[in-house]
Order: sequence, then C-alpha cells, then structure tokens
Amino acid sequence: MKLSDVVLTLEEIAPPELAEDFDIGRIGLTLDLENDIEKIAVALDPTEYVLKRAADIEADLLITHHTLIFNAVNRIDKALADVLKIALDNNISMYSMHTNYDRAKDGINDVLAKRIGLENIEETDMGRIGTISPCSAENFANHVAKSLDTHVWYTGKREEVSKVMVFGGSGFKSEFLETAREHGVDAYVSSELKHDIIRSWDDMLLVDATHYATENPGMEELCPRLEEKLGIDVEFIDHNPFIRTL
Repeated sequence: MKLSDVVLTLEEIAPPELAEDFDIGRIGLTLDLENDIEKIAVALDPTEYVLKRAADIEADLLITHHTLIFNAVNRIDKALADVLKIALDNNISMYSMHTNYDRAKDGINDVLAKRIGLENIEETDMGRIGTISPCSAENFANHVAKSLDTHVWYTGKREEVSKVMVFGGSGFKSEFLETAREHGVDAYVSSELKHDIIRSWDDMLLVDATHYATENPGMEELCPRLEEKLGIDVEFIDHNPFIRTL
C-alpha cells in the first residue's frame, strides 16, 4: 500500500485541522521515506526501544502520538542521531498524530473515558465529561488505578464522586479545570499535577494517573481500527516507563 494512502486514512481518523496551533507543522509525516507500507507499528512515544522493536517486526511505518522532534534543532545530538539511524537504516517512515487525535472521535480522550467506564459522555473542547455510580473519592481513585493499570495520586476536598472529566496527557491547566468547574465536575483525571493547581482547585478531586497511562490506551485502540480500514498488519508497541512509588 502506498504511504500516501495510509496518510489519507490517518487524516480521516484525526483531521489535522483539529490540532492546537502549536502543533501546526509538527504532526503528520515527520519522516517521509515515500516507501510502500506492508506493516505498521503504533506506539505512544518514538523512543529508541520502540524504533528497535519496529525494526525487529519489519514495520514500514511507525505511528506515534508524540513526535520525535518537537522544536526546531540546529544540531543533532547522539541520542537523536541513534533513533534516526534506526529509522533510516530500516526504511521506517514516521507519522505523529497529537492534539488532533486528542480531539478526534474515538481518539485519546474518548478511549480514556471508556476505559474508566464513564456514561452519558459529553465533549468539551479537548476533554470528555461523563458520569459514574456515586462513590467515595478513595474508591474512585482506586477504580482509575485499576482501570488504567497504573499507580495514581490524588488530592482535593470532594468526598463523593459522580461526575467526572478526563483529559489525556498534561491536562492540569487552569483553562481546562475551569471548564470542569463550570460543568459541576466532582473529579478530574489527567496527569502532571503541579503544586499551584493543587492549591487553587481543591474544591474537586484531582487524580493524576500519569501521562503514559492516560494516553496509551488511545494508541492501543488505534491498531484494530487501522487493520480494519487498511487491511494490513498493525502491531502495538508498549514502552511503559514504569514509574516507581514507595
């Protein structure tokens, strides 16, 4: 299959125009080798491990959520050179779908809401809001941990949870939390919770479920969709950073 045909399908799934302004020029084909595609690898991050695994399975294209190069570079250090060398030596093109896939139907945030078991789901600009059976804050945090197979840490004064907003990735920002507050949300699930947010938004339960665990499910569920649409083999590569807690 032509690489251009795969790109058309990816753009149907996550239209580039859905992306945040800061993603313009940073998503789509980030390494275009104009090769034919017989096998696709999918992962959250284009790490050296992921590229090596993609090479081992003889993938022709690696699709990731995060891009290998986000900011313009004037020099290539060894770490970047090593990853690029794997891709070039093994003829692996690379494609990134970032905030456009966050917003897209059945993308990062829809899958996250589904994994946590939210019902009556409504969209916001980026996140998703839904309901669960009323439970205590501790039970809800435990449910998130089990649903996403991750550790979590949580804070806030809310004792009971029934309305939840989820935001995959780094979503603990005031503009998104304001949306949650306007919708009467009891709990907000995202990652990279910072001190100032803890102090300013303690009227709701804040659950940090890690960047990886809140976004990885969306990439995993992309695989069967691509297999169905393209009729070619697609393999998911899991590279969990395994953050340790004491």
